[in-house]
Amino acid sequence: MGPNGLGMDKDTKDDYLWDRSGEPDPEVRKLETMLEKLRHSRPAPEFPVIVQPSARPWRVAPLWLRFAVPAIAALLMVAGALRLLVKPKPVPVAQAGWDVVRVEGAPRLGNQTITAAAAAGKLAIGEVLETDAVSKAGINDRATGEVLVEPDTRLRLLASNSAVKRLALERGTIRATIWAPPGEFVVDTPSAVAVDLGCVYTLHVDGDGNGELHTSLGWVGFKFGERESFIPAGAMSRSKKNSGPGTPYFEDASQSFRAALSTLDFEETGSSPRAAAFSTVLKSARRRDAFTLWHLLSRVALHERGPLFDRLAALVPAPAGVTRDGVLNLDRQMLDLWWNELGLGDISLWRNYERSWSIGRTPAR
Repeated sequence: MGPNGLGMDKDTKDDYLWDRSGEPDPEVRKLETMLEKLRHSRPAPEFPVIVQPSARPWRVAPLWLRFAVPAIAALLMVAGALRLLVKPKPVPVAQAGWDVVRVEGAPRLGNQTITAAAAAGKLAIGEVLETDAVSKAGINDRATGEVLVEPDTRLRLLASNSAVKRLALERGTIRATIWAPPGEFVVDTPSAVAVDLGCVYTLHVDGDGNGELHTSLGWVGFKFGERESFIPAGAMSRSKKNSGPGTPYFEDASQSFRAALSTLDFEETGSSPRAAAFSTVLKSARRRDAFTLWHLLSRVALHERGPLFDRLAALVPAPAGVTRDGVLNLDRQMLDLWWNELGLGDISLWRNYERSWSIGRTPAR
């Protein structure tokens, strides 16, 4: 027995563990027998030899590059500093509104008095342009038209966008020359709303809020609630505050015809003056006045429509599709067909463009 009491000395036992020489330890042998069935019998795989690439020697940068890099960096720093010191000027934003020019006297634009003939700035949305008894001004919008503002006039800009340009004429007189598409230029007054349909016209509002519109070119729609007038070139219409536009007529109509219309527009139904005025209108109406009788159809009492229908049909025969009963009941389609026989343009122009502004809108007060 060896000195360690295991039957062999330590060196013999260790030799077996390293190279299987010498007598194995019984416990080691027992363990080998138990693990024998798990022993790997295949040869070890061969792996390819990995060849390390040779290190590439570091390349020294050219002399010009070693001087250029610091120079470029310095230039970038200087450019950045200049950008902070010199701020670019902001791009001006176009101000919504109409250009204003002085024509005569000293009109007022908001709180500013215009004394020079040069452009005085913009009539901005919500702002007021006012002239006294001896001053005039002009406003214009390149895409819309131009308006001459006569003495003793107060005008306000309500809207100015791609869909509509809207002014409020509180008092005084304007002369408008409009080239915008029909329906885009609108003027509110205390007694009616004027809708441009491609025209030149003059609009006046007196101190009581009553109005008067004269068309020189094209035609204008004049509306208050459900009452509407179509005013062609050479015609005019008066309007009364809280009542709307009166019946339009050509300016070359007789004085008696015009006075009778005013009575029909503003006198109570059933009064003796009204009955006399109605008779005067029927008797003195010319072929040219047929458009006035057409407007009257929707403004007179039911018992007055029959004689009015007969007189209008005598001047301009009713077209196919238009019946007496339909007209007496104010059938809009029949009335529109009859309007188109008057030679003043297709009324569908108005029907289409009146949608671009508030139908039934109450005029400015």
